[in-house]
Amino acid sequence: MSDEQSDFQAPDLEGAVPRHVAIVMDGNGRWAQARSQSRHLGHRAGARAVRQVVESSARAGIKALTLFVFSSENWRRPAGEVGMLMELLIRTLEKETPQLHKNRVRLRLIGERDQFSPRLQANIMAAENLTAANTGLQLNLAASYGGRWDIARAARRLAEEVANGERDPASIDEWVFGTYVCLAGLPAPDLFIRTGGEHRISNFLLWQLAYTELYFTEVLWPDFDVSEFEAALRWFAQRQRRFGMTSEQVERQGRA
Repeated sequence: MSDEQSDFQAPDLEGAVPRHVAIVMDGNGRWAQARSQSRHLGHRAGARAVRQVVESSARAGIKALTLFVFSSENWRRPAGEVGMLMELLIRTLEKETPQLHKNRVRLRLIGERDQFSPRLQANIMAAENLTAANTGLQLNLAASYGGRWDIARAARRLAEEVANGERDPASIDEWVFGTYVCLAGLPAPDLFIRTGGEHRISNFLLWQLAYTELYFTEVLWPDFDVSEFEAALRWFAQRQRRFGMTSEQVERQGRA
């Protein structure tokens, strides 16, 4: 239950811990191909890696974890693979949500959920409702999501308010706009991780990643275990985050 003691125990990490981590989980298909297996077995192995990272995030004291589960562009994949991914998402939600709830994890999906089947939409709503009052890790699943869609959606909502006479265009600044994109109310990601060797963000959280530290690894997602995740956290702890300031200014601010 949401008021039970979490099963997750803290790891031995030194240095700053990111408040919010965002991950592009790449490499499931290549992992399976390297083992002469079908792609769907790679995705199933990837689901096991998700469980490890969620547990590690909770142990480390990370406040929010956002996982890129299925992009807007992934709808272009072969119908059989898309159907398998949707079924895997349904089964994962059904299997994992009770344990997430026990460990006080709050689950939320961001993206165009009306693209999903009624069955999947019902599963998402049930998982969100069950975990809504939890105060532990905020787990965000970005599914049928794209950063450009997110920005366009926010702009459309603001334009509608202006057209209806509910908002003065002069009142729209970066802060206001940021309250209309997905993940409003959460700190921006401090650390972005992409597995699988690609060095791009692939239309993920375009607004939110403005000052995020970007960590790329050759490790394929199913092999991204606890030790790999903690290596990324240690890398982050060594970064100096300047947000437009000089190193000297940051150092003086740290001593103040």
